[in-house]
Amino acid sequence: MKQFCLGFEVHQPYRLNKSFTPNQSGCCEDLMERYFDPANKELLLRICNKCYNPATSLILDQLDEGFACAFSISGVLIEQMQKWAPDTLDLFVQAASHPNVEMICQTYFHSISSLFWEMNEFREQVLLHKEMLKDVFGVVPKVFENTEFIFDNRIAETVRDLGFSACFTEGVDHILQWRSPNYLYQCRGLPLIMRNFKLSDDIAFRFTCRDWEAWPLTADKYANWVSQTPGDFIPVFIDYETIGEHYWADTGILEFFRHLAPELKRNGVEMVNPSDVLSYPVREEYSIPLPVSWADAEKDGTAWIENRKQKNAFRSVQRAQKFACDEHMWRYFQISDHFYYMSCKHGSCGEVHTYFSHQPEHQAFTSYMDILADYEMQCIQTDPDKADLYPLRSMYINDAFYFSSQFGYTGHVAFDLDHFAEMLSQAPADSIEFHHKQGHFSDWIRNVVGDELLATAIEGATCRQDLICATDIRRQELWDKKQ
Repeated sequence: MKQFCLGFEVHQPYRLNKSFTPNQSGCCEDLMERYFDPANKELLLRICNKCYNPATSLILDQLDEGFACAFSISGVLIEQMQKWAPDTLDLFVQAASHPNVEMICQTYFHSISSLFWEMNEFREQVLLHKEMLKDVFGVVPKVFENTEFIFDNRIAETVRDLGFSACFTEGVDHILQWRSPNYLYQCRGLPLIMRNFKLSDDIAFRFTCRDWEAWPLTADKYANWVSQTPGDFIPVFIDYETIGEHYWADTGILEFFRHLAPELKRNGVEMVNPSDVLSYPVREEYSIPLPVSWADAEKDGTAWIENRKQKNAFRSVQRAQKFACDEHMWRYFQISDHFYYMSCKHGSCGEVHTYFSHQPEHQAFTSYMDILADYEMQCIQTDPDKADLYPLRSMYINDAFYFSSQFGYTGHVAFDLDHFAEMLSQAPADSIEFHHKQGHFSDWIRNVVGDELLATAIEGATCRQDLICATDIRRQELWDKKQ
């Protein structure tokens, strides 16, 4: 009998406070209120009412009749349900206790930590999620699904070494080439379940598409497609919010899932859990040197790290660990959605980003950088051991140094002293000369960064190399004090 493996990614972020301004009064005891949108509670309750409650109740009613699925639920969503929707969380707990449901592991913060320069943070967040699954659901996960299916060789090695039996990722064409995703594969010795994106997107993106030749999509039609699809098993994975939130109940999406299991059975297809397909033989070993994902047409990491804004935010959040007085709070700033909102892609991919985004891309970036800078400042002010880091902190957007020339802004900007040293090597020569002659560098370092020693050294510099050397020596001195 053909097997159908259905998985759901279940996640809601802590969206940042759109109203945050750097001049908000002093220290705030509750940083969650300071940095995150009060609408998060309202949004969660709406999604619970439209999706999580009806969809999970529907699944619970069918588990004894052969419905099977896997849930990958982020830790930040669990936190929100614990605070604001405990009855909804209880539905997931009930589902997790049934043998036809498999809970799979991801990063606790649904983060982009797997793309960091080092893998230690990713490893820590996977272990945090694994511990949460044990505490909340009483399960020990065997299968892993990284944030938005992001995957490469480094991730494979880390997930394998953490003891997982398999990992989900996208069945991208340039990896599979002529092969089908409907078989078990392997990367760095880790078995891979590679999502059938066509059959997944038939539900997730085309369900209400009236100009699609297959519209309307019904359970019997879909079950027939699955039964006719070659392969050992059919791996389908979608956002859980597809059911009731992205597509409201009046589209027929709930009825589609209500009838899916019976129709699959009628067509000779069995619904199974991810662990059940691991008994199939591995068909091929792949090397995946660059990240793939399920996002956008490119199916790579560019949904989160492509443009200059995203790259600046990405470097800043990694650097912020040295300032963090509460790593749990620092990890909230790694949630992938923050970076997704900064995308400025166009076309159909841009439309999807806009649909899911909490703010327009530039506002998303400015909110993020200002909040991250404020968090570093809060940590410096409350922890005497971090006082020496003050000149190294991230700057608010309006306090960053923007490189210009007599012709205008060059496109180079420094958000911190390390970044400033880097930009001194990259900015055009006429911009360096313009700012140095006008005393802009020393003024910024003295009055904004707050480092008189470096400001004096900068004033004595006679060329670009002197500026770079003076900045490198001083920032290294400051970092050495932290060691």
